[in-house]
Amino acid sequence: MSAERGIGGGLSRSELAARVAMDIQDGEYVNLGIGLPTLVANYLPVDREIILHTENGMLGMGPEARDGQRDPDLINAGKIPVTERLGAAYFHQADSFGMMRGGHLDVCVLGAFQVSEHGDLANWHTGRADAIPAVGGAMDLALGARRVAVMMELTTRDGAPKLVAECGYPLTALACVSRLYTDIAVFDLHPERAAAVVEIFGDHSIDELRELTGLGLMDETEGRR
Repeated sequence: MSAERGIGGGLSRSELAARVAMDIQDGEYVNLGIGLPTLVANYLPVDREIILHTENGMLGMGPEARDGQRDPDLINAGKIPVTERLGAAYFHQADSFGMMRGGHLDVCVLGAFQVSEHGDLANWHTGRADAIPAVGGAMDLALGARRVAVMMELTTRDGAPKLVAECGYPLTALACVSRLYTDIAVFDLHPERAAAVVEIFGDHSIDELRELTGLGLMDETEGRR
């Protein structure tokens, strides 16, 4: 999905990042995964104290660095130049993974190739022979963070759904994702019931989402469209 508004009034990448940022609460420690989730750092509410963690060894990360702000030694896990907040701290990567594995992060926001309706996550390998696996810290985050959200486009470039009944790609973790943010809708996921649509963007409908995903989605929008 480009930065422009999607088909049917779906959210742009920037708008989606801002929507995810709205749900991050004051005082939470948050890790933003490589790729699309890194944009969330640019849209966090200024009236909330949110502490961003990056797995290469930093607490108190700020938004992406702009012209005149770039420091070659100050990057996030995706090698993107970032800024620092007042009080930022630096530490060894082993300590950073200890924070991730020890349950010290409130939220992580990850990208994905696929998410199942019961919250299974596939985001490190497509299984193709020519694909390059990218394990990184996703498995540690998916199991270590208290709340796991995924941010992605709802469909591939070919129009295939990425929210599926069962993941067809190698799994990162089972039943770990509780909320899925996409350009078309926001979904709540639970291991023991059908995925629930809690918000729809633009002129899309619940019936359209059911047809697109092939899933018996629950409608919990409650007029929030």
